Amino acid sequence: MRVEQLVVGMMGVCCYIVFCDKTKEAAVIDPGGDEERILKYLRDQSLSTKYIINTHGHLDHVCGNAAVQQGTGAQIIMHEADVAYFSDPAIRRYFSGLGLTESPPVDVAVRDGEMIAIGQEQLQVLHTPGHTPGGLCLYNAPHCFTGDTLFVGAVGRTDFPKGSMQQLIDSIRSKLLVLPADTLVWPGHGYGGLQSTIGQEARSNPYL
Repeated sequence: MRVEQLVVGMMGVCCYIVFCDKTKEAAVIDPGGDEERILKYLRDQSLSTKYIINTHGHLDHVCGNAAVQQGTGAQIIMHEADVAYFSDPAIRRYFSGLGLTESPPVDVAVRDGEMIAIGQEQLQVLHTPGHTPGGLCLYNAPHCFTGDTLFVGAVGRTDFPKGSMQQLIDSIRSKLLVLPADTLVWPGHGYGGLQSTIGQEARSNPYL
């Protein structure tokens, strides 16, 4: 699997374009802005974009969904718990103050352990609640896209509605730290760095 990391939007979201080298089928993970830059990369690489995958439903990670979907025809994927969470009118109002574009409806709701096929490659869904109820990570050895669950030297915020630090740490320990130590960590923001490994985070992340 090929991986392209783009830091996009006003919130500095790490967007990932992942694709199968053999079939040129692609997925865009967390298009959080700079949609034309994302679409240009897809065009320049002659990629066929099958999915837009959101690691969670916060607006900074989904605000590019509409434009990327319009430009590619890709289906939007999110964990079923976040589909329900972000459809709650009270939650939508809570997160509406950023002035960012809301996502179109989700096309495919996934659960823990499901596989998302990208050409001849597959991304395994790891449900990692804590930052949001439906937070997820995506694993394709040696890559793990950790969204706002795990950063380099830090973890995601849990002071939003339905956030839980204990649940987040439990998610990281049970779903991520059990992966091989050389697994590459691709975070949802580059606060402490743009890449790490599971082994490095297990050794040095002060939250773990």
